[in-house]
Amino acid sequence: MAQASGAGRRALPPSSYLRVFEPLHAFSDADQLLAVATGRMNREALEEARATAALRRLTRPLSDPFPHEQDEVFRRLVTTGWDGTVTTMYCPDQLSTRTILASEQLDGSMRPALLELLVPSAARAANAARVDQQRFTEDIARLHTRSATWGIPFGWLILVHEDDEVEIIENGHDLLAGRIYAPLHQALDRVRYAAATLAIHAPEMDLLDELATLSEWLQLFDNESVIELDYGLIAALVWPDESPHDLRLGIESLAESDMTGAAASYRRLSNRWLAVRQLARAN
Repeated sequence: MAQASGAGRRALPPSSYLRVFEPLHAFSDADQLLAVATGRMNREALEEARATAALRRLTRPLSDPFPHEQDEVFRRLVTTGWDGTVTTMYCPDQLSTRTILASEQLDGSMRPALLELLVPSAARAANAARVDQQRFTEDIARLHTRSATWGIPFGWLILVHEDDEVEIIENGHDLLAGRIYAPLHQALDRVRYAAATLAIHAPEMDLLDELATLSEWLQLFDNESVIELDYGLIAALVWPDESPHDLRLGIESLAESDMTGAAASYRRLSNRWLAVRQLARAN
């Protein structure tokens, strides 16, 4: 259990993240040097710095949510295997690329006048001129981080189990994050089993398409990788979270054609996240 300051994170809407940490050999020579150099930064100091920088971008006098700095930063994860082997994994932040993708998502879901107010075309043009096109292309091909605001997609919860490794980040009595870790190959097995079960017993569920997308995404990375489900400040609303357990029971119930058990699991899951959805609408 780690202690951390969280002023910057608490000033932003609660977001969750699904990250892939890869072994050093999965990166190019240049990125290996950068990963080792930037990965020395304390994890919680990095999260706080990233949140504070995001807050500054959002409150600029002239609306411009894009990061102006282009230097890549890597998160580091140290794991210990069953045989005592210690391995260091890395996850590139890819902030510039993720910000561009987020602005493109807004472009398809927001009225043009409001989009221009929040993400002016002048800011987009200036950002396009700053972006390293080669880095952008490489990031798009292997984007290591997915994010969600005011919730966690159910597909992400299928990747982890209740007995996986957990890390709790606190600031006094405030819960800043709950992180669950799982080997990538196990996460792939879980998502494939869930997808196969849904394809047979509940092919109409939207979750099936989400699982197919997750499976394709995870296959882009080194098989020795580790996934991290970071609840962020969502943890303060649901932790300790039994959602991975309920989802697993629901999938197993479907596999056994136990529709009553599957419905009960889904009801518990929905009730747990109803309060979070209501807070999102209130905000």
